[in-house]
Amino acid sequence: MLIHEGICDSRMWDPQWETFTRAHRVMRYDQRGFGRSPLEPGGPYSDGRDLVELMEQHGLESASLVGVSVGGRIALEVAVGRPELVDALVLVGAGLPGHDWSDDMSAADAEEEAALERGDLDAAVEVTLRTWVDGPRRNPDQVDQSVRARVAEMQRRAYELQLPVLDAIEEEPLVDGLPERLPDVTAPTLVLVGEEDVPDIHRIADRLERDIPGARRASIAEAAHVPSMERPEEFNALVLGFLDEPR
Repeated sequence: MLIHEGICDSRMWDPQWETFTRAHRVMRYDQRGFGRSPLEPGGPYSDGRDLVELMEQHGLESASLVGVSVGGRIALEVAVGRPELVDALVLVGAGLPGHDWSDDMSAADAEEEAALERGDLDAAVEVTLRTWVDGPRRNPDQVDQSVRARVAEMQRRAYELQLPVLDAIEEEPLVDGLPERLPDVTAPTLVLVGEEDVPDIHRIADRLERDIPGARRASIAEAAHVPSMERPEEFNALVLGFLDEPR
């Protein structure tokens, strides 16, 4: 199961699709409010529960979960709440509830929010690209422009789906107290980070590596928060190598 991040949708997995499907049954999907999945106003929903229900609908008794950023958080929730469903876990630049975000990240969030409040989606998208695709140590011209353009398209689509209904929706976790339950993860786990990602993501990765039993850590050079898009060959080799290990 390939679980996209919060600045992309299932299209982010295009660079993996042909390679991964040669030897594995692979699924990807759009979370609510991304790509082709609308975000309907109504009662509370759970991204983790959505993933569990999707697996059940397709008759999957278990699967390896590869989640990026918020997708990593969703994968972690399922690994803790429904461990029998998870054969292996790959957490790429994963998020973690309750993380104490740095002043730099809080400032970027505020800049994005201000742009959205004045209806300037282009400016909001550019904040996202500068923060997550470029990273703190690179200029835009040091990043593959096709990657920036693809992420910009997916992020703008997410804004268009989410902004009209943000005040009428509520997400609830599949499990409570996720950070304290990291030691409950039983699946073999790979923690993967782009070396150019923001320091907060590296700090979260440090905690995941420390608190998840037996977790392994790896990094990808010359990539920030979308290493699967920036460095697909390195990403594919690391992830498939981990998933194909005998257990």
